[in-house]
Amino acid sequence: MLELKALLLTQGMHGMVSQTEGLAKALKLNFKHQKIKLKPIWNLIPPKITPISENLLTEKFVCDSKIVISCGRKSVIPSIALKKRLGKEIFNIHIQDPKVSYKHFDLIISPDHDGIKGENIITTRGSIHYLTKKEITENSKYLQLDKGKKQIVSFVIGGPNKYYNYSDEQINYMFNKIKTLFTPDKFKIVVIPSYRTPENVIKIAFNTFSINHHVVKKIDKKAYLSSLAQADYIIVTCDSTSMISEAAVTGKPVYMAMMKPKKGIHRFRKFFTQFKELGIARELTDTIDNWSYNKLDEVNRIAPLIKEKMKSNGII
Repeated sequence: MLELKALLLTQGMHGMVSQTEGLAKALKLNFKHQKIKLKPIWNLIPPKITPISENLLTEKFVCDSKIVISCGRKSVIPSIALKKRLGKEIFNIHIQDPKVSYKHFDLIISPDHDGIKGENIITTRGSIHYLTKKEITENSKYLQLDKGKKQIVSFVIGGPNKYYNYSDEQINYMFNKIKTLFTPDKFKIVVIPSYRTPENVIKIAFNTFSINHHVVKKIDKKAYLSSLAQADYIIVTCDSTSMISEAAVTGKPVYMAMMKPKKGIHRFRKFFTQFKELGIARELTDTIDNWSYNKLDEVNRIAPLIKEKMKSNGII
């Protein structure tokens, strides 16, 4: 018999894990992660023309949960396959645009900048995530920063993707701009790498900021949370809508460090515009401003809506 808990299907990338886990926590469900790996040929095929079969996975797994939460392209097919096999015994939720017929899912959670609509779609401002104000506060003293009277700047770095290539030229320009703007007499910059940050970028960051500032040289979630707790300002590289959304839970000024894209960024531009209009984020320029806004906590806003849908489907 299936249990009232969540099975989280992702490729294991931080942004996807953050979104699925954040939703499970908001729904107050126990959960377990299942990393999805498709057989090589199916990695190259779009979901809309991929056969609906659990046999496409390199490793089979057991679904013992009533709730299936998936995120990312590779998790689309296994979620649909489970729904096909188990039917109304499970409630399957996909996060982001699945790029297939929406009827395959009981619910789709999609950010506004994806631009999709439907009866079983709930839209959010930015990406949902697993950071909570409570967790940030609990880790506030993890980083022991000798700041004196200086203000803290949390600088969160993403990594290359199909839109941004993180060339040495762009990275050096961005880093030097931040270093010049947030001078060490008034500010202490805390550099936080992410799971996508290449080693060479961390090395450049250390060479740029290690004197007078603080560079975290490895992936450390507690350091990330602590930097957000202590920050007066937050800077996030523009390649990560997920981490910009995470920063918005603090209510603190969020600067987006812009880079030149290597291809069209229509969805990114919609996201940047929305967050600027909401008063959450601004593009990093040559001046430092201070502002405030209502903390963004979308996952807890939509959780009651999802529970009502689950009730109507007889899952809870």
